[in-house]
Amino acid sequence: MVKQKTIQKEVTLKGVGLHTGQEVTMTFKPAGINHGFTFVRVDLEGNPIIEADANYVVNTQRGTNIEKNAVKIQTSEHVLAACMGCDLDNLIIELNASEPPIMDGSSKYFVQAIEEAGVVEQEAARNVYVVKEVISYTDEATGSEITVIPHDSYCVTTMVDFGTKVLGTQNATLKKLSDFKTEIADARTFSFLHELETLLDNGLIKGGDLNNAIVYVDKEISPSTMENLKVAFGKDTIAVKPNGILDNLTLHYPNEAARHKLLDVIGDLALVGIRIQGKVIANKPGHFVNTQFAKKLSKIIKLEQRNQVPTYDLHQEPLMDIHKIMAMLPHRPPFLLVDKIFELSDKHVVGLKNVTMNEPFFIGHFPNAPVMPGVLIVEAMAQTGGILVLSTVPDPENYLTFFMKIDNVKFKQKVLPGDTLIFKCDLITPIRRGICHMQAHAYANGKLVAEAELMAQIAKKN
Repeated sequence: MVKQKTIQKEVTLKGVGLHTGQEVTMTFKPAGINHGFTFVRVDLEGNPIIEADANYVVNTQRGTNIEKNAVKIQTSEHVLAACMGCDLDNLIIELNASEPPIMDGSSKYFVQAIEEAGVVEQEAARNVYVVKEVISYTDEATGSEITVIPHDSYCVTTMVDFGTKVLGTQNATLKKLSDFKTEIADARTFSFLHELETLLDNGLIKGGDLNNAIVYVDKEISPSTMENLKVAFGKDTIAVKPNGILDNLTLHYPNEAARHKLLDVIGDLALVGIRIQGKVIANKPGHFVNTQFAKKLSKIIKLEQRNQVPTYDLHQEPLMDIHKIMAMLPHRPPFLLVDKIFELSDKHVVGLKNVTMNEPFFIGHFPNAPVMPGVLIVEAMAQTGGILVLSTVPDPENYLTFFMKIDNVKFKQKVLPGDTLIFKCDLITPIRRGICHMQAHAYANGKLVAEAELMAQIAKKN
């Protein structure tokens, strides 16, 4: 079991936003289990929180920009790539502006800050989505495509072709995430000269200079453009190096552009919100196709998790048969709604009920079109959960279980005669003072049929 991770202590960085030009202070803080990555705008009233979620992406021009309740975070990808590259699961990212500092245009300084803070394991298993089939997204307008295929780990390959002589075709591969720091983190963002002219004309990249963005010269530089660049970058002289980039920078790698695109892919796919076990192949990636793929993948994962049915050999010897269940539960037929228990730990329980036409409730509940009443499905889940809470006392026969609360009940499918119901209850919080708060699911025919949050308490019989 791989455990979730966060940082040991908080750490702060300062810099300027690439597009806003604003001075920014960013602080990384430890976060609890299952928190994920969240941005907090400490410069706004109430310190609003924006989760790193693909569904909050509102714009991908020159960066991945997310927004929740009119609160924005711009160019989130470099920070999120560092979080992934440092093997984190949970982190609070506080900002006093809308945009993280650009630093040198890579993730290097974010990685260094996280390492300075220290990475620690947490007492919860990491959630991982194991890719079992090919999943793709294609942007027909640009020909960009991202695909993920089954693999024994998370790895990424990017293939870029910008149709320019100065850059040509480049590839980059990250075989394992642990190599991110040494192979990808210091790959800097880049721009083409023709894009730079447009950005300057529109008042963007106010925080840009020749130290945080590689500029590839893909056209003849006119004297007027050269003067504008001098002013924009605060330089007395600007020249083009033999390799086709503006001076004052030396490439870290011949394929630095492809490596930075790989960095962007990792940062953008962090918005899926769960670790991926699979091989990602990105052809001509960009923030739009990256985040559209992240949205598609997120939707698929949530649907699969919602419909994920525990698989058990229903013919195996159960942990508890009906006799052992009746020795623990106070219920009796026809109101005993659990036939077998297959799994029981200090945190979860799995039970089964065979639904037959002989059930007494079918006599009056739609006798010509029998459907198991939803309230009885909830009751059956609660009885299964009762086994969990009663297993914590040495004399369960001397206790009764009572409902305290039922929340977020949802019915997804009908339960009919002949169905086999499987119930799975997981603790939401530890059992204290005989109070059990659990998430319950009911499955039949390979589908989720009902779910609910249940709270029950055991009390001694008078």
